[in-house]
Amino acid sequence: MSMHIANGRWVVWLSFLVAMLFQIMPLPDLVEPWRPDWLLLVIIYWAMALPHRYNILSAWILGVLLDIMLGAHLGIRALSISLVVYVVVLHFQRLRNFPMWQQALMISSLICLHHLVIFWVQFVVGTATFDVSLFLPAISSLIIWPWVFWILRRIRRLYKVR
Repeated sequence: MSMHIANGRWVVWLSFLVAMLFQIMPLPDLVEPWRPDWLLLVIIYWAMALPHRYNILSAWILGVLLDIMLGAHLGIRALSISLVVYVVVLHFQRLRNFPMWQQALMISSLICLHHLVIFWVQFVVGTATFDVSLFLPAISSLIIWPWVFWILRRIRRLYKVR
């Protein structure tokens, strides 16, 4: 049984690694503002699916790793991702029961919260100016959430992640 649990954890952390690679993958300048928040989408999925196992601590660790990889101020994304995952874990039963379109809207609003927290901290530090393109990742994440949900659910069922 311990090998089964270890395999499940390996699959989840591999999905976090793939999402982190998608997050830092270079894109053309035209598409860059529309980049979905891959890591946040994957963390939200696992926090909804297994809130007892992947919660604020794993979100904070992944946020710090993302800050290091992006060369940003240390802790900004860790704070915002942890805040979003806190909301998800707090309401995971309600989010699970929403229809897909409503779930996607809620995820999009949580991604807006994520970007607003990042903007707020950067504004306090003095390195940010407000731009409408701040909300473009929320729109693209809204569109791809059903596919991310479907793929990760298939992976969770295939590898029996619990």
